[in-house]
Amino acid sequence: MNKRLNSEKSGSFPRFGRRRSKRELETGSFKLKGLNPKVCGKNQNPVELFWKSDLNHDQILEKVVQFIEKLASGQDKSKAPEIPNFVESFLKMVESRIATYEQSEASAKLGFNEEYTSFFEAVSCLSKIVNTLDEFPFDSATTSCFNRAGSVHHRAMLLSEYQFLALLDISKRNCNVTVDSKTPKTPKQSFFNSNQETDRCVKPEYDSGTGIVFPYFPPQSVANMNQVALAMISAGYEEECFIVYSGLRLKALDFEFSNQGYENVNMEDFQSMDWESLEGEIDNWIHIVKYCTTNLFSVERKLCNSVFPEHSLIAQKLFCDLATSLTIRLLNFPNAIVLIKQYSAEKLFKFLDIYETLRDLTSSLDSELSALDLISETSETQRRVGVAAVTIFCQLENSIKSDNGRIPVASGAVHPLTRYTMNYLKYACEYKDTLERVFQQHYETEGSTRRKVQKQESKNAVEDNDRIPKTSHFSVKLMMVMDLLDAKIEMKSKFYRDPALRYIFLMNNGRYILQKIKGSTDIDEIMGPSWSGKRTSDLRQYHKNYQRETWRKVLQCLNHEGLQTNGKVSKAILKGRFKNFNTLFDEIHKTQSIWMVSDEQLKSELRVSISAVVIPAYRSFLGRFKPHFDSGKKAEKYIKYQPEDIEGLIDKLFEGNMTSMGRRRHNN
Repeated sequence: MNKRLNSEKSGSFPRFGRRRSKRELETGSFKLKGLNPKVCGKNQNPVELFWKSDLNHDQILEKVVQFIEKLASGQDKSKAPEIPNFVESFLKMVESRIATYEQSEASAKLGFNEEYTSFFEAVSCLSKIVNTLDEFPFDSATTSCFNRAGSVHHRAMLLSEYQFLALLDISKRNCNVTVDSKTPKTPKQSFFNSNQETDRCVKPEYDSGTGIVFPYFPPQSVANMNQVALAMISAGYEEECFIVYSGLRLKALDFEFSNQGYENVNMEDFQSMDWESLEGEIDNWIHIVKYCTTNLFSVERKLCNSVFPEHSLIAQKLFCDLATSLTIRLLNFPNAIVLIKQYSAEKLFKFLDIYETLRDLTSSLDSELSALDLISETSETQRRVGVAAVTIFCQLENSIKSDNGRIPVASGAVHPLTRYTMNYLKYACEYKDTLERVFQQHYETEGSTRRKVQKQESKNAVEDNDRIPKTSHFSVKLMMVMDLLDAKIEMKSKFYRDPALRYIFLMNNGRYILQKIKGSTDIDEIMGPSWSGKRTSDLRQYHKNYQRETWRKVLQCLNHEGLQTNGKVSKAILKGRFKNFNTLFDEIHKTQSIWMVSDEQLKSELRVSISAVVIPAYRSFLGRFKPHFDSGKKAEKYIKYQPEDIEGLIDKLFEGNMTSMGRRRHNN
């Protein structure tokens, strides 16, 4: 009998209504089927069209609640219950309320006040009536009540769903947002008119300005969303609720991306983009990822938790789905950028910025989500960027190896390759921790590189007993670059025909390298004290070699030996000595005053060392042998300089002053 009676139910309301397609739910382009509300006459209350009762709303609702409690608690469920008249009054009351809301504007369908709350209380009672009656056998009255309650409830859910969509759809709210693609953006103004009154927003905690910021919802709107969502979930409409929420929040997040100045770039755009434009796109991408990790994810999670506070698992799932969609979109950028081009060495630093941003994104996802697959995919993208960074860094080795120019740098100055390489390494070591991680990940399975590391560790242990023999993959690569640079500079020094200028060149480059390393704690730690000590020793040797090549012949002119003939000083030999000294010194001054020593300390050391050997020797020679000349013009012909003159001219060496060249040919 019970089975037969149950078969008499309409069957239209297993969940109080058919499910609509995802497109219908996301666009909201559906109509409330079967709703053809009567039109109110002038000055007529729409409620009067549908029902009249001696009881007011609260009295009817109270009686319905008592009826439901009676059915649920003690009534015999073996026979159909008696349906009181006030249930029909209740259904008419709710139906009339729905009709009233249907005639309202979209922004004010529900009043979001006490009346709004009472409406959802009534909807909750409707749901309980249907669920409770479903536990009893059905007679004609029960069947009629069940089907009518289900129909009204279905209409209420359609209205709720439409209202949920209207609450969430920021594009249909009055949002005045200013977009600036170059700087982090803050919406200037936005408000949501839900009851024909402006509802002021409360600023999120992270906002330090005065404008309303994402997600643009005033607290009352969020509270209203919660009421609608709770009613829909309680009535079994959770899937419709989730689809509307997810679809509209993705739309809002896409709007926020645009508001922050970030737009998708396709592969064709990447391929035709110059580096300057690509740098701008990278900066925009880094900005939006940081905005997501520092603001957007936490704000979106807070919104989910506020709309679905009674259903924490649902809130978590919805947030995870939204964050996953955003993250996959963000990962498309670095995945594309590592595939499209070969990049020169100086592009390394933008890739390291991308790598570090992905690291922060992974960390944020790890703390915000429990989506292991997404975290794994983000880590894999980070690894690909790391591989690209290693490849780009290795271009530095190639650029050193391929620099085969045979024209020596003028004046023995620091070679452009030295400047480029050392500045590059100094800047790269600002990313030292990141580079060490990148190289570790890249080479952790490479046996050949591991053997190089072990070999370098052993070498370090021999060279410096005080240093712990522990070398990272990046350290090995940096040492290899330094060795290549040393070898290349040594090779280029051989292109100078003047040996003295060759040593000036080696001193300039060696001092520049040493100063750059001492100026970078990271490089200095990697290279170690043994390396620095050896390079300092090399510089001293270059200095000695320079003095020998330049001033040996000058000092030979000032030798006291070999001037006597038959026990007397030979004036002819003495005159020749002074003449040779003048000639050699003049040539050295003309030549080496245009040589360049840019390091002031090295320049001072060279001048002091020259003066220390030349001036005392000249003063001694002049003091001893000047009396052998007759005073007057004949003496001035051979004694051209006084010691003070020599000292003043030495202080003009290595200035790189081209005006002193005259018509002299280059000595290179």
